[in-house]
Amino acid sequence: MKNITFRADERDIEAAEERARSERTTLSEESCRWLAEHGQRERRCEEVESAMDRVSGKLRVGRKLTSDEMNDR
Repeated sequence: MKNITFRADERDIEAAEERARSERTTLSEESCRWLAEHGQRERRCEEVESAMDRVSGKLRVGRKLTSDEMNDR
């Protein structure tokens, strides 16, 4: 694992550390988790877009589904 250094307002750091303590974690662990999520955000967006493409045209808004449609897998 690599170490990084960044600058932030002291009040923001103190508030973040306090929140991390209340959640029984550390600012370092929260930063690592944020970096991992941030790095995967584009891939997750692509997955959502792909899922939306797969259902596109299969659902109509504004009407009740038939029993067969609700049970269709």
